[in-house]
Amino acid sequence: MTVDTLVEKYKKSEKWIRMQLDAYELPIWKPTPRAMVAIMDATYTGDSWMLVVRDPNTKENVYFREHQHETIFAYQEAKRVLEAQGFIFIAIVGDGRVSTPWLFSDVPVQMCHFHQIQIIIKYTTLNPKLEAGKELLELVHTLPHTDEASFTDAFKHWCRTWDSFLKEQTVDIETGRKHYTHRKIRAARTSIKQHLSYLFTYQKYSELNIPNTTNSLDGSFGKVKKSIGIHAGLKRSRKLKMIASLIMKNV
Repeated sequence: MTVDTLVEKYKKSEKWIRMQLDAYELPIWKPTPRAMVAIMDATYTGDSWMLVVRDPNTKENVYFREHQHETIFAYQEAKRVLEAQGFIFIAIVGDGRVSTPWLFSDVPVQMCHFHQIQIIIKYTTLNPKLEAGKELLELVHTLPHTDEASFTDAFKHWCRTWDSFLKEQTVDIETGRKHYTHRKIRAARTSIKQHLSYLFTYQKYSELNIPNTTNSLDGSFGKVKKSIGIHAGLKRSRKLKMIASLIMKNV
């Protein structure tokens, strides 16, 4: 509800409504510790990031914290805090940050397929002009429908096919220095190489029921962003209360 809606509902002044909002204290939130697969992701809230950890099997958010930047430390801290509360991580699903080799080396990690596809699109665009980009984009779109061996073979074949093309260099006329001509496609290739061992964890540990995306958090993030849009201009303290309330409701 907006302030105007609350004024109408309670027949009070706008000042009184705002005072009540400022005085409101969120209820104590203590999710029950359990062994779980954890989805970890962050969303930008306009001036900061909100990191959320969710149990996708019970559809329950068990942690959230605001950060000025989405960093590896923020994810590491979330795991540390939850483990101190008695949670046991049996697997983690997230974006490229959670697949940093040293970060969560003690549990199976699944790289979100949606995030991986979005990374490739960032470098190739949705409509690549170069044939190498077209083929790589087509290949990465098969992720949700293939297995590790098939995808790895296809990716290695793509790498061999375009090896010489990706080694092409261009000379800068002003400086005389050389640089790789197709840097964006090279970056896309590097991303897949870095994440390859984390793309099919959900198949290797099928008994753990690991999702292959962070999509379970889409509802929570969508509700948060919609509410921020509706309540544009809300002062920071009230906005944080609103976000926390939504996350706690496990929307």
